[in-house]
Amino acid sequence: MTDTSMTPDVPNTDLEIALVGNPNTGKSTLFKRLTGIHQRTGNYPGVTVEKKIGTMRTGARDITVIDLPGTYSLAAASADERIVIDVLNGRIPGTRRPDAVVIVADATNLMRNLFLASQVADIGLPMVLALNMTDQADRQGIDIDTVALSQTLGVPVVKTVASEGRGVEELKDAIVLAVRQRSLFCTVMWPRAVGEALDIVRQSVIEDTGNEPNDNEVQRLLFDAHSAVAERLGWSEDAHRAVLDRARGVLVAAELNPLSVESVLRYGRLGDLLKGVVELPEPRASRSESVDKVLTHKFWGLFIFAGLMWLVFQSIYEWAGPVMDVVDGAFGWLGETVGAWLEGSPVLQSLVVDGVIAGVGGVIIFLPQILILFFFVSLLEDTGYMARAAFLVDRLFRWCGLNGRSFVPLLSSYACAIPGIMAARTIEDPKARLTTILIAPLMSCAARLPVYVLMIDLLVRPRYGATGAALTLFAMHVVGLVVALPVAFVLNRLIFRAKPQPFAMEMPRYQAPTVRMVLWRMWERGYDFLKTAGTIIFAMSIVIWALSYFPRPKEVEVAASTAYIAEQAEQQNLSQDDLLQRVESEPDGALAAGLENAVQGAYIEQSYMGRAGKAVQPIFAPAGYDWKITVGVLGSFPAREVIIATMGIVYNLGGDVDEGSERLHDTMRSQTRPDGKPIFTIPVAFSIMVFFALCMQCGATVATIVREAGLKWAIFSFVYMTVLAWGGAVETDELANRKVRSGLEGAIYRRIAAMTQDEAN
Repeated sequence: MTDTSMTPDVPNTDLEIALVGNPNTGKSTLFKRLTGIHQRTGNYPGVTVEKKIGTMRTGARDITVIDLPGTYSLAAASADERIVIDVLNGRIPGTRRPDAVVIVADATNLMRNLFLASQVADIGLPMVLALNMTDQADRQGIDIDTVALSQTLGVPVVKTVASEGRGVEELKDAIVLAVRQRSLFCTVMWPRAVGEALDIVRQSVIEDTGNEPNDNEVQRLLFDAHSAVAERLGWSEDAHRAVLDRARGVLVAAELNPLSVESVLRYGRLGDLLKGVVELPEPRASRSESVDKVLTHKFWGLFIFAGLMWLVFQSIYEWAGPVMDVVDGAFGWLGETVGAWLEGSPVLQSLVVDGVIAGVGGVIIFLPQILILFFFVSLLEDTGYMARAAFLVDRLFRWCGLNGRSFVPLLSSYACAIPGIMAARTIEDPKARLTTILIAPLMSCAARLPVYVLMIDLLVRPRYGATGAALTLFAMHVVGLVVALPVAFVLNRLIFRAKPQPFAMEMPRYQAPTVRMVLWRMWERGYDFLKTAGTIIFAMSIVIWALSYFPRPKEVEVAASTAYIAEQAEQQNLSQDDLLQRVESEPDGALAAGLENAVQGAYIEQSYMGRAGKAVQPIFAPAGYDWKITVGVLGSFPAREVIIATMGIVYNLGGDVDEGSERLHDTMRSQTRPDGKPIFTIPVAFSIMVFFALCMQCGATVATIVREAGLKWAIFSFVYMTVLAWGGAVETDELANRKVRSGLEGAIYRRIAAMTQDEAN
């Protein structure tokens, strides 16, 4: 290995290096080790791929480090892979080519990882090879002569164990040395036919565009079936199709397959280079292969997977509940305290308490569930199980045009659709990626949970017990997935006309997770949620407050107060004057609170939101909703969780109630229609839950789809999900009412009730 014991001087310019590597090589872990806390994230200009940048401190100077998305090659099929080749070639507007590249390779699978290094070498950048996971290689009996490997490849080679921080300082020195000495990775010597084909492509690009591509870009155009490089170079499809056919014809005439010749020649060259450098143990069945016989079994694998998912979501609700209660209590106390300070200014008081504080609280309260979900996701990724889960789910997804790569985005969407939609960037096929984005919001995210709990506690649990409540909650979380797959089928068959894509994924070995990295990923995703979804939810909360608060004519308060005083005086057999004196003498009493809530309810009824609710109530009447439920639905379009506070205000209870409030439950049960029938029944409860399960009621999610897929598809997703939710709610109410009218509420629920009664006895 090249001597790096002395840190050399480096050029007196700003230096940038890029980390490149296959997925599951520990590249991001190494990035965190190199940069520590000196890192930030953003987006590349004009694209949706996340940009991770950090600062590496060295003895001579600070160096900027770019963590590029993991990729197996530079074929540039997915959005993440395209950004890798664009950054390395300096084709991103406002950015430049890095000064050097660090290839992070898995020491236990060196040949496979060096294929990517061989492709990057043709860009002509100085390179360092970081042999990561060398502790795993040692345990497997793999012996790598790093000195000989460095001399053979022509670049510094450093052994690292990123999870433990071993080799990081040596790697920093090697990076500085590679920049100074311009250490270049050895390139492949192409046969004459390949050289002629590459020359045809290069000359045509120069003539048609005026741009001179580098060797790597020409190779990508020739070897890849569909390359994004042509678009970056401004080479139109009409111009390049005939040229590529002619160039590939040269390869065919030489009996070379245009789409496999690169792999054959590169792997052949790497095999020659690694002779005598890498010694492998005698092949034998690994422990991972033995475990995979069970975990990827077509029956037991799915059974174990379902059990793990149940454990994950059960843990989310069990662990997050107490923390969410603390957050809710803290913001409730803060609202009361600040509200007391601002009593002299009603408008400002309402804005700060009901808008600002309630808006921030509505964001923070879901953070525990987000963190717990990503704790488990990171845990499953680090252990290597997530790839197996994607393999299992691929069998279930294939019929509707998706494959296993959609699994992680859909799983992430169960906490929040925003990180799920962002995770779809790893899907190579653009049509499959778009389909995944469009169905991800159907997964039952954490914001729907308060609605489910409210309806279940209100009507299901009192009638069918804890078992019925648990089954209903589980069913509501499944209904989105059950609907999503047929929707994906329709999208792929009728709109995108996409064929199912083959699913190939390298199975990482099983390993113990690194607690530090798991916690770091939790922090990153939590911060991302607050930054993206949180800001939009907060803004929407302010908008909802304004629509629910204005206009505010004085006569509404007078009329509501008069009606309330008259009603209470009649109920308590008192004169109105006596009742008014009691209210004035007990400003903190129940009568005063009731009067305030009556006034607030009257204001929201005539507010812009209330008027809108009454205007569109006929649309929701087939689902069994009155105007008050409709107001709650309308108020929930920017953010689902707003419905609880909205219903509290509509029913004159104030906006500080939660889904477990007995006052809210009792009031909702007492609501009747003009004919005296109760408004909230089992059919209406299920209708509301189905509507919220299927509807796009999240402004932050819509904004994320705009960023990831464009305004057209964001509008499409909002419209189709709203129509789907309305149709589902109407049909649910109709089916449930038929059961009630016929006296057949369902054998399952009768059995549940009997089981619950047996348990009680």
